[in-house]
Amino acid sequence: MDSETSKQAGPYPPPLLALRGITKQFPGCLANDRVDLTIGQNEIHAILGENGAGKSTLVKIIYGVMKPDAGSIAWLGKTVRIASPAQARSLGIGMVFQHFSLFEALTVAENIALGLNNPADRLGLHDRILDISTRYGLPLDPSRAVHDLSVGERQRIEIVRCLLQNPKLLIMDEPTSVLTPQEVFKLFATLRRLAEQGCSILYISHKLEEIRTLCERATIMRLGKVVAHCTPAEKTARELAELMISAKLKQQTFGNKTPSLQAPRLVLDRLTIRSNQQFGTDLKDISFQVAPGEILGIAGIAGNGQSELMDAFSGEIPAGAPKNILLDGAPIGHDGPRARRRRGCAFLPEERNGHGAVGPMTLSENGFLSAHVRGALHRLGLINHKRSRDFAADVIKRFDVRTTGPQAEARSLSGGNLQKFLVGREVLQQPGVLMISQPTWGVDAGAAAAIYEALAALAASGTAIVLISQDLDEILLLCDRIAVIAAGRVSRPMPVKEATIERIGLLMGGSDAARPEEAHAVPA
Repeated sequence: MDSETSKQAGPYPPPLLALRGITKQFPGCLANDRVDLTIGQNEIHAILGENGAGKSTLVKIIYGVMKPDAGSIAWLGKTVRIASPAQARSLGIGMVFQHFSLFEALTVAENIALGLNNPADRLGLHDRILDISTRYGLPLDPSRAVHDLSVGERQRIEIVRCLLQNPKLLIMDEPTSVLTPQEVFKLFATLRRLAEQGCSILYISHKLEEIRTLCERATIMRLGKVVAHCTPAEKTARELAELMISAKLKQQTFGNKTPSLQAPRLVLDRLTIRSNQQFGTDLKDISFQVAPGEILGIAGIAGNGQSELMDAFSGEIPAGAPKNILLDGAPIGHDGPRARRRRGCAFLPEERNGHGAVGPMTLSENGFLSAHVRGALHRLGLINHKRSRDFAADVIKRFDVRTTGPQAEARSLSGGNLQKFLVGREVLQQPGVLMISQPTWGVDAGAAAAIYEALAALAASGTAIVLISQDLDEILLLCDRIAVIAAGRVSRPMPVKEATIERIGLLMGGSDAARPEEAHAVPA
């Protein structure tokens, strides 16, 4: 008898949630193919799978955002039909989404009130927020404006909003992607406390070590089907990844190279700029340099100046003076994006939809947008459509992008496949310097391995790479040195082999990232 069946047999209480034969079809895609899923009471359960495995569709069905084409849902042993998120919440299902839905100008209490369906639930809300946040170790001041809060505090708002409705099942989608290691530790303690007090957790994450640490059971999906169940603690992260992709992963060792003695390719010297966003972060006296063949990691939690650093490097925000940014010794601080690409820069921002790619445009057209200068995809002011198609086809082939071809629209690709195309688009231009932000955001283990190999090979060819990431495991695996950005200041880079998770976490929290000796020194 398998674990899914035995969970319901004998004297055991009925499972909290049981999905049977859930099927959901979209044009040209069977997103969920007769999926069975059982979540026990007081259980922390993970769903694992590659991009496009069907996880998001399944979760949206559970939360009432989508309706299944076939199959049944049982809640505490009784068949139910979840037609909307409001009905899901009435059953006791809460969800904390990866991207927060908060109004910056409103207070904590006002944001929470907007998410409560019943006006009676808003009575005494200030005191109830304090009670819940204290009881579960999620400190919040109901009167503070959201724009004054850290990303970790903003996540607490979403969790407390769910907890105020006394959920029996809490769904969490990539909950630690914006947290410091210390905040992750606190979140896990909260989730374990919730499970002990009767709330089951459905946990979705690409961070496999977190799954091993936190979750009691895991359901693994591939191509819309459930392919395995396991106890994560009994598997290595590598074994979990191989179950997800049905293939063996190559052993990867990157980073930790001997520091280069060559002249730096990129130098930032006391770069100070004002953010062009209303609630953005100004950059203050940022100084670092990157040598040929080196990968410098910039760690930090979201909202501490990462997007402004990318905008300053790409030329979307001019530097204070041309000499604040040097490329192979030449001042480029006042050059625009096209001029910087012509000199040998490449850049890929965090937001792939709308910033890295234009959804309604084809892959061929999106390739042209970035590579027309270095890839010679135009002549005499006219687009060379054949060369543009050939360039996109080369990216698709070399980076195993799952798509129908160069004429496919960017918005038709899954997030992971679009990310592989965008990374390939920049890498194949063989830039002198590449700055890339969140290269594997929302990308499964197989795609992430391919991206890592491409970046390592590019560095080996002499490119200087700046990798901005909130994933510490990624930085520690791939980079030679690491710096931390907090409140718009960057700490002095340190060799990865000398870095510790505890020190990086403290720097990410802003404890000493702004020390004068670190903020103003251009490392030798």
